[in-house]
Formats: sequence, structure tokens, C-alpha cells
Amino acid sequence: MTAVLVVDDDTQLLRALRIHLTARGYEVHTAVTGTAGLRAAEGRELDVVVLDLGLPDLDGTEVITALRAFTTVPIIVLSARADSGDKVRALDRGADDYVTKPFGVDELMARLRAAVRRAATAPENGPIDAGELTIDLAAKIVRRSGVEVHLTPTEWSVLDLLVRNRGRLVGRKQLLREIWGPVERKETSYLRVYMAQLRRKLERDPAHPEHLITEAGMGYRFRA
Repeated sequence: MTAVLVVDDDTQLLRALRIHLTARGYEVHTAVTGTAGLRAAEGRELDVVVLDLGLPDLDGTEVITALRAFTTVPIIVLSARADSGDKVRALDRGADDYVTKPFGVDELMARLRAAVRRAATAPENGPIDAGELTIDLAAKIVRRSGVEVHLTPTEWSVLDLLVRNRGRLVGRKQLLREIWGPVERKETSYLRVYMAQLRRKLERDPAHPEHLITEAGMGYRFRA
């Protein structure tokens, strides 16, 4: 049974989600504060967390940061905050997905299934097959249709980070910080240049990429 923790201070919403999730076979745990949510996450094995940002004691982004200190469980933000800045901050902190309130139950269920599925098929130590591509992170080798493709160190760093987060959106700030260092950088042109180079080398049709996907205004995603 898939275990889900829902953290939201809207008790009516919690009750409704518990009914919908339980009816679909989920094991449901709930919390109305960030502190209670963190205690619940530490005390049990979870498959996915659904998290509101507007909690009474902690901002949801703080909860994401605290969760990421001890777990890689998928986190789906469920928030009334529709501003792109809030979305980017949540994703940069380690959220896997972002759903804006009001939302459709069927959409949320689909997002939950996708998050759990991605976590279950996360990259192992061996090579990863993605269509024409075979990517061996440990050996730092990538092949397209069996032919090894030469990547520069920076191109490899970008690809490595995206592949390790396969299926998850990686924010622009996270990419810049982890690849170019802790200095705060606003020049997203770095990423555009290297993503364009990677697509030319790895995509069948660089203008219509299948694997190196841009999420407008937020970041990038590797899709196997």
C-alpha cells in the first residue's frame, strides 16, 4: 500500500483528501502544521508527501528543506500561491512537483502516481537507457545509438545532475549553484548555451527534444 502524508492546515481539505486517497487504496497520514508534518515523516516510511506552503508555524519551503535533510521521498506542493517565484523557490528547495489550488482531484491523483512511479524507477548504479541514449553515470560515458558522444566537463555536469534527478524538475538556480559554485548567479544564458549544445549532441531533433526538456520560467527536466 502506498503511504502518503498530507500536510495542510485546511481541515476540510484534509478530510476530503483522506476520503479520496483512502478510496484509491492509499495509506493516508495527515498533519496540520509543518512541525507535526516533519515528526510524522521522521516516524514512518512514506512514499510521497503532499505539502501546503501556507502553514501556521513554518513556511512550506522550510519544511521542504528540513525534509530533504533526511529523506528523498517525492514532495508535491499543493498551494494557492500561483506566482512563478513561489514555484521556483519550492522546486529549488527540493520539491518534485507543484499543483496550484484550486485543483482537480484526478489531476492530483495523476501527479501522485507519477511521483511514486519516478521514485520507484530512480537511476541505479548501472547504465540508464533512454531511447537511443545509454548513460553510464559512474563511468561518465554517454552513447547515442551505440556511438560514444564526447561531452565537455561542464556539459557532463549538467547532464549528470539532470539524469540523477530523472523525471524531476531541476530549478535554474540549483543548476547554476551546483555546477558553477555558490556565488549567486542570475545569468541563465549559461544554461541556455549548454542545454543547446547537449541537445545538438544527444537529441534526434534538437528543436523538438525528447529527453532534455525546458520547463518555461522554472528549469529543466530529463525525461527517459
